[in-house]
Amino acid sequence: EAQLVESGGGFVESGGSLKLSCNASGITINTYAMKWLRQAPGKGLEWVAAINNGGVSGTTSTTSYADSVKGRFTIVRDNNENTLYLQMNSLRPEDTAMYYCAAYNYLWRPLNDWRWRGQGTQVTVSS
Repeated sequence: EAQLVESGGGFVESGGSLKLSCNASGITINTYAMKWLRQAPGKGLEWVAAINNGGVSGTTSTTSYADSVKGRFTIVRDNNENTLYLQMNSLRPEDTAMYYCAAYNYLWRPLNDWRWRGQGTQVTVSS
């Protein structure tokens, strides 16, 4: 059974950093487009960052970011560890949310059309 498990969330002061991990089992994340999503209290789910599927060896991965996190967050996929990461720097109170990783068949699939999604890890940023 495929499973995605997020970790690394916590409480941090504004301007601080956190690194989220998404450990995958039962699937090889290199064969899927992977995204980090978040949902703040009282708000809808939003896309944060994405990386396309790795394809054949030597294919360059393409990353993309929501405007609100561009330049502050970095999505990285470690194929050896089968783990997805989200390095978050210069955190702001508005980054407070539950963060999820999700696997998609294709990068262009709608936000809610994931194949698998984890249970999430909470990030709280104080002002």
